[in-house]
Amino acid sequence: MKYLVRYTFLFLAIALWAGGCSREVMKWYYQTNLVADDYRYGDLYRLANLAQFKDPQTECREASTPVLSSDTARTHLYLIGDSFAEPQRIGKADFPVSYYQYVHWDTRRTAQLDTSKYNVLLLETVERHFREHFSRPVAELTLVPDTTQRPTPTPEPWTRQLFALIQSKGIEERLETVLFSQDFFLWFKELKAAMNLNWFDRATPKVGISRDRQHLFVDLDTDTTKRLNSSFVSLPDSELDALVDSVNATAARFRQQGFDAVYLSVIPNKASILEPERGPYNRLIERVQQHPRLQVPVVDVYGVYARQPKQVYALGDSHWNCYGRSLWLKAVNERLGR
Repeated sequence: MKYLVRYTFLFLAIALWAGGCSREVMKWYYQTNLVADDYRYGDLYRLANLAQFKDPQTECREASTPVLSSDTARTHLYLIGDSFAEPQRIGKADFPVSYYQYVHWDTRRTAQLDTSKYNVLLLETVERHFREHFSRPVAELTLVPDTTQRPTPTPEPWTRQLFALIQSKGIEERLETVLFSQDFFLWFKELKAAMNLNWFDRATPKVGISRDRQHLFVDLDTDTTKRLNSSFVSLPDSELDALVDSVNATAARFRQQGFDAVYLSVIPNKASILEPERGPYNRLIERVQQHPRLQVPVVDVYGVYARQPKQVYALGDSHWNCYGRSLWLKAVNERLGR
């Protein structure tokens, strides 16, 4: 019996450690329901644990798949984007195209263009990361003559792989998820968060709360010490000019490499739409899209969102809700319809 207990605890410790160290193991835990998805009520609720922002996530699907016309059937769409366009939110079925490839910012992918098709590149970024993404050359997508010809990678020694696994980013966060993601523990987290807010007017620094306490924002939107991210940090004209020139240079390079069209889409920060009066809003999106030197067509949702601010964002999440998503897809597909 003593050995059974000992080995049971050893097995549990290894399982917890594996989930904390490996994203792939965590995905398997989610898929098999061994661990509750701690994003199920929204990424902002996950950080703040304020019960009034507990918003069960719903899968958004369009009423019907976009129709492939004679023009769009030959369209191949490549999208460099962030979490708004990740596979769980956006996929090929949402566009009237015959081929679709998604590339996340800060990753590297290769592609081989079919020159008999109409190849479109969409550069999508949320407002808070625009200054970061275009302060450097965009190198996430590399075009090659033949994607089947790839060098065989040399595997790293297992000791180095193990060390990298132990030191991987987010290990503490994943361990907390494995241990405390079930609804039973959320009650305690919500109680603590409510006491801090109501008694001490304090919440986790990872989020911002609107002045009327009706909305949550990711801290990058509102924290003015985040110079490249916040909506309320000054954007000098000289920096704006440089960013627009970078967008133009990026689009020109990809067009020279074979793309028939390149579009830019900047999705507004939640705080920019729901509480623009929070501080001196730098109006990044408007200034970029209306810049006289901008040579790249835009997919604009800023104006549409600003006219109906309370209808387009999820309550407990930094991303759009299903309606806000549908507005963006409509704008993109209108561009693709040419």
